[in-house]
Amino acid sequence: MTTLANVTETSITKTPVSETQVVPVRAPRARASERDHRVVNQPGFVLHSYPYKETSLIIDLFSRDHGRVALVAKGAKRPHSKLRGVLQTFQPLQLAWMGKSEVRTLVSAEWVGGLLPLEGAALLCGFYLNELLVKLLARDDPHAQLFDHYMSALNQLAHDEPPAIVLRKFELSLLKETGVAGNLALCIQTGQPVDTQKTYVVDPERGPRVSLASDTSPSVNGKTLLDMEAGDYSDSTTQLQSKFLMRHLLSHHLGGMPLNTRQILIDLLQL
Repeated sequence: MTTLANVTETSITKTPVSETQVVPVRAPRARASERDHRVVNQPGFVLHSYPYKETSLIIDLFSRDHGRVALVAKGAKRPHSKLRGVLQTFQPLQLAWMGKSEVRTLVSAEWVGGLLPLEGAALLCGFYLNELLVKLLARDDPHAQLFDHYMSALNQLAHDEPPAIVLRKFELSLLKETGVAGNLALCIQTGQPVDTQKTYVVDPERGPRVSLASDTSPSVNGKTLLDMEAGDYSDSTTQLQSKFLMRHLLSHHLGGMPLNTRQILIDLLQL
């Protein structure tokens, strides 16, 4: 039986973050061309990390102005490395890195603070957001507005906002910011706003159209689409229909890739 206690990122765990500090990473002397490709003072969040060689980590970073970036954190696994307490998920960081290859070299990382830690169901929802970003965002594709949406979603989860509503808003903003979702309030057949008295299906590539009896995709009320576009999830029908609609749209754009954390959310929290 799946419980929150045995869910992990690879194992879902979190480590307390130490006091604010800049942590230098000892790296080989950079060539001039690498120094020319140096980024400093960049806000970011660790989405995922995994071991690299004996003492280092590869960090999958979501940065505000550079999108997803892969960084090698040299020596981060050493017993006395202060990076252990800094390179944590869901903690706002300020970072510097250099290099122009696919995997750049982390130069420094500073814990900025300002967000409460995620716990319990909120923690699991945070890992779901991270998995969406890892699987749907291309590397080196900046999305500053999506970064702000992500930080806002973490803050809402930490303050016990309804998880289902936080997730639906972020899912839709992710699809919109990456250019795969258009205006849900406009019917593609007429170019006019959807009718609250009609039901629709949403073509993942084109948008809403009036539903047919033969449709197998989730059908939603026109009001649900208008509510989603306005960010209003106060209606219980909107909450239910938007859940199945977003599940359908994400499945299409993931191309069959499973979302491991979503299955856990379904099993444990009915989200």
